Amino acid sequence: MIHFTGHWLAAACAGGLVLGAATMAKLATNGTILGVSGIVGGLFDSITKPSDAVWRLVFTAGLILAGALLRTAEPETLQPLPTTMGWARVCVAGALVGFGSSLANGCTSGHGISGLTRLSPRSVVATGVFMVRFA
Repeated sequence: MIHFTGHWLAAACAGGLVLGAATMAKLATNGTILGVSGIVGGLFDSITKPSDAVWRLVFTAGLILAGALLRTAEPETLQPLPTTMGWARVCVAGALVGFGSSLANGCTSGHGISGLTRLSPRSVVATGVFMVRFA
């Protein structure tokens, strides 16, 4: 279990500031919100809109690179997959999450970061649902 200390609090605040700045910059530069499912999902649409492919690939590569750097720098922060969970189950789970994001018109990042920033009623409801914790 991770114990939150001053170091983690500072890192979380810094991460929040970076996400907020990135969200505002993306909205200001091209008028779209920062939502990971929309960005990654748009990669599949880049055949019809090749100009969008470059920034979407760079963004996605940045997500992967950040995870790899975190695994190298602070490996205890990432939990391994349970040994009983095979790749097929992981792929099905990922597909279900993608389908759910499509149904909700966005994922936690789009609703929780961009939607709440814009005071979107749909995002307030969606984020509340995301945050519900079942015992």
